[in-house]
Amino acid sequence: MQWRGRRQSDNIEDQRGAGGSSLGGRGIRIPIGGGRGGGIGIGGLIFIVIVCFMLGINPLTLLSGGDIGMDGGSSGTRQQTEPRSAQNDEMTAFVRTVLAETEDTWNGIFQRAGQTYEEPTMVLFSGGVRSACGSASSATGPFYCPNDRKVYLDTGFFRQLSGQYGASGDFAEAYVIAHEVGHHVQNLTGVLPKFNQMRGSMSEVDANRMSVRVELQADCFAGVWGKSTQQRGILEAGDLEEALNAAQQIGDDTLQKRSQGYVVPDAFNHGTSAQRVTWFRKGFVSGDIKACDTFAPRYDQL
Repeated sequence: MQWRGRRQSDNIEDQRGAGGSSLGGRGIRIPIGGGRGGGIGIGGLIFIVIVCFMLGINPLTLLSGGDIGMDGGSSGTRQQTEPRSAQNDEMTAFVRTVLAETEDTWNGIFQRAGQTYEEPTMVLFSGGVRSACGSASSATGPFYCPNDRKVYLDTGFFRQLSGQYGASGDFAEAYVIAHEVGHHVQNLTGVLPKFNQMRGSMSEVDANRMSVRVELQADCFAGVWGKSTQQRGILEAGDLEEALNAAQQIGDDTLQKRSQGYVVPDAFNHGTSAQRVTWFRKGFVSGDIKACDTFAPRYDQL
């Protein structure tokens, strides 16, 4: 990626070294991978939300509010740490730049739909952090908290992405950020509040299946962002392959095979490797959020 020298976002809270809590928390997480009753009609309801958004109608007027159902907690306060290494300074600049690129992309998409995009804040942390969705450790991985509309990232995850998952490259790292920002877009358009509202009456298996649809749409939104970066001349040869490899390496089936030697499809909550690759590619090829209808009845065969 030709990211150096480009605009950097100011929507950053750097809490690295602030000594956040390491208690377990729940969020919308990208790498690894909640309820009872039937989910009849939820796909249609969420699709209506998406259609309203694409037509310039505010979907929040049709939906009641709600959380994604995460543990309670307080937001961390902004703290500046001691000067860090040149490597960390480089990573900070990269993260700020990628976040700025997502802002440019989604501001444009929302404006064309007659809407206003509310930019999220990204919180950088090390070790542990406290969010409005509860406390989390670095083991949680990157996550989005809809309660405070913030993306949380321990940049050390990128070493894990490369070393443990075999997904290296700056565009693979950018995909992680863009995926979490995709959840923010879902929160603004009402998808996450509706999912939170409905999943309490769903079985665990049905809730996992709906979670897969939510996660795959975030992958597709990341692909839409990727297309916009290509159109702005930021991508270089091999960048797309980096993102597709990352999507491949963090599919539920691949992760389960790696960790336990077999797969349990009913436990999938992010999607298979093939699904994640397919939906990122759909967003990238089309550059259009209309292509991201993961709530279609046969989304898994598209």
